[in-house]
Amino acid sequence: MHPYEMQRLLRARHKDELLALRPGSLYHAIARLARARLIEPVATGRHGRRPERTTYRLTPDGRRELAAGLREMVANPRAEASEFFAGLSFLVYLDPADAAAQLEARMRRLDEEIAALAAARKRLIGRVRRINLLEEEYLLAMRRAEAKWIRAVLADLRLRKLSWSLEEILKARKDARP
Repeated sequence: MHPYEMQRLLRARHKDELLALRPGSLYHAIARLARARLIEPVATGRHGRRPERTTYRLTPDGRRELAAGLREMVANPRAEASEFFAGLSFLVYLDPADAAAQLEARMRRLDEEIAALAAARKRLIGRVRRINLLEEEYLLAMRRAEAKWIRAVLADLRLRKLSWSLEEILKARKDARP
C-alpha cells in the first residue's frame, strides 16, 4: 500500500483512535522503515491529477521484525501510562466531593462508550471474524473493568470509607519531619 491508502484504511477500521497518529507521522514512520530496510518500494504511480504515490511491501527482515515486535507486545505486560492514572495519583489535591463529581462524570462517559462499543461489536460480529475484533473486545473488557472499579471507589466515597483532607496530610507530613 502507499501511505495515503494506509492512513485511509486505519481511519476506516478506527485504528487511528488506538494509534493517535498525527498528520504526517505515518510518512515519517514509513521513511524510517524504508531506511531500516524493513519495507521496500514496489511501485510508484499517479492516478489522474493526484500526486505521485509510492507503494510499499514488507521485506523478509520486516516480516521477522513485525513478528518479533508483536510477540513482545502480546507476551509482556507493561506499565502503560495514562492521563487517568496520572490524575489518580494527584486526586488528593481535590476534596473528596469534587473527586466524586469528576469520577461520576467519567462514569457517565464510560457508560456511553461501553454502550457504543457493545453496539458496534454486535453489528460487526456476524460480518467479520472474531480475530478482527479482538482489540475492540479487549477495549470493551477494559472499559467495563474500569467502570466497575470506579463504581466501587464512588461507593467508598459515599460511605466515607475513602476520605481525605489535604491539609491534614500535609500537616502530618510536616509534623513527622525531624
